[in-house]
This record gives sequence, structure tokens and C-alpha cells, in this order.
Amino acid sequence: MAPIAYNRGMHIFIKIREFRNTAISALLFILFQSFPAFAQTNPANEPKVAVILNSGDASVSLIDMPTRTVIKTVPVGKEPHHLMMTPDQKTLLIANAVGNDIVLMNPTSGEITGRIPDIIDPYQIGYSPNRKWFIANGNRLDRVDIYAADGANLKLSKTIKLEKTPSHIAFTSDSKIAFITLQDSSELAAIDLEAQTLLWKIPTGKVPAGLWMTPGDQYLLVGITGEDNVQVFDWKNRKEVKRIQTGKGAHNFRPLGDKKHVFLSNRIASTISLINMQTLEKVGDITGLPAGPDDMEITPDGKTLWVTLRFSKKVAVIDIPSMKVLTIIPVGRSPHGVFFYPRAAWE
Repeated sequence: MAPIAYNRGMHIFIKIREFRNTAISALLFILFQSFPAFAQTNPANEPKVAVILNSGDASVSLIDMPTRTVIKTVPVGKEPHHLMMTPDQKTLLIANAVGNDIVLMNPTSGEITGRIPDIIDPYQIGYSPNRKWFIANGNRLDRVDIYAADGANLKLSKTIKLEKTPSHIAFTSDSKIAFITLQDSSELAAIDLEAQTLLWKIPTGKVPAGLWMTPGDQYLLVGITGEDNVQVFDWKNRKEVKRIQTGKGAHNFRPLGDKKHVFLSNRIASTISLINMQTLEKVGDITGLPAGPDDMEITPDGKTLWVTLRFSKKVAVIDIPSMKVLTIIPVGRSPHGVFFYPRAAWE
């Protein structure tokens, strides 16, 4: 697919080849000028500490964000892969897939404040939008555990066996359905959260991973890690709409924050694609990355993208308007999840 530039006044896409980087930068410049989410933040409220999960080292790297240096490495438990905040935005949850527990951490200081035991094989985790349910995908044990949630107080409600290799999670905005990618059976599953039963499974491309729901719950985007594309599903009718060619190892998503665009990491191609969720087209790529871009996070001013480099033992810091790499920071083995607070909105 040829690179494209966005002509805001005409609302059309013009295909060009010679000015690819200029086109992408122009698109992002327009977004920063026109969308209030990218307003300047108060420096006093800017994030100070980035938390990086070293899944191969059973540890967390804490990075001082102003100097972009690792200030501390903290043991947390075996295979920490993913993390998320509690609904009250006060506690960071770090899921140890092989350690079978969840570590509680202060999101701004990196101090460990507690631990939730007996959460079995929590590879990927997520709260439903209404905060009533907490899901832990057992990637290793082929199970999905549904917990009744009151913040970090979790009570197991139902275990659903779901082969093979449950991976990432997405929800409908009304919290009625949870979607799960099944990596090793190349399927997409839907779970009724109230009945806590499997609704359906449909085939996908090879090794589906990341999931993202477009605004209005219109389409479900699936990163097809075993191929080089994002599969777009009309999930209500259980049918594929199209495939967006991105790069080899299409893996995980992070929305830009304007309700129109989402980033996708391409692990094998070592690129990050920018996708327009309205046109369902790729509009640009971030290149020049070390191997294995994976999870991503964006600073609250919307200007800087942080991405873990799974195969390189590094983290990259990227300037979003120019789509250029600013800094590469060495961390531990197989870095996966990345977090800092505050951060740009995920809506």
C-alpha cells in the first residue's frame, strides 16, 4: 500500500510516495493543532516514573522519565507480562503469569504496596467498562477466569476453559461481552459476562493477539501476529470486513487519543503503524526501531510514545509529531508491559 497524506480541507486521501514522512508529520501536526486532548499539560502533573515489566527477568525496571535512565530494578515475580490501573486510579496491578499472583504498586513512585495471591496464570488482565468484572486470561493453562471486582478486591466467579492460548481482551462499551483472542487455535471468542458463558468462536488469521474496539462499538480490530495485518471484524454479524496490511508480526494497539487513530506495533517488522479507524486504512509507519516493538504508552500531552522492545531488552521513546525515535533505554530481558501516570486518555 502506498503511503498517504491527509488533506484536511478536502477530506480526501491523496496517494503519494516521495513525501511519506512529511505527509505523516503533517497529519499529526493537524491533530495537535485541532484536538483539545493534546493541549499542554502542567509540568507539575507530568509523569516522573515509567514502569517496565521485564517478563524474562521476573522484575520491573523503574525509569526516571526526565533523564530517561533506569533508577531501580525491582523483583516482582515470575513472568510479569501485563498491567493496568485499578478503577480508582490509585493502584497499579502487575500480573505475574507464572507466579500466579498480582502485585500491587504505587503508580507514581514504583513502591510495592501489596500482593493478591492465588490469581492463576494471569497473562492478560482487564476490567469491564462498568468495573463490575475483572478478567484474567490464562495463556499457559487455556482458561479465562472471571472475577467479581470491587477495585483490587477480587472474588472468583467463573472459570471458562477456552483453547487454545487465550491472549488479549476487549469489551463492548455496555460491558455485556468480552472478546478474547486465542493465539494457538487462531480464533476469536466472545463471552457473555452476565451469563458467564461462551457465546461463540470464529476463525481468524494466524496467531491473533491484540484487540481494539473502534468508536461506537462498530468494528473489532485484531492484530494478526502470525501474519502482517490487522483483521477487521463486524463482530455483531461475525464476519470479516477487511484486512489492513501493516507489517510482519502485527501485535498490539494503543489509541492516539483523538477517537480516530490507533497505533499498532509490528513485532517482526520492527515498526509501529498508525491506523485511521474511520477509513480503516494505514496512514503511516514509525520505522528505525530495534527488534520487537510490543506494548505502548503515551504521555499526557500526547506528544511522546513509549514502546517496549521485546526482542532487544530495550525501551524506545518516540516523538509523535515527527514519528522519530528520540531515545533508546536498556532494560531487562523480554520487556513487555509499560506504564506511567498520568498518561494520555485511552478513549
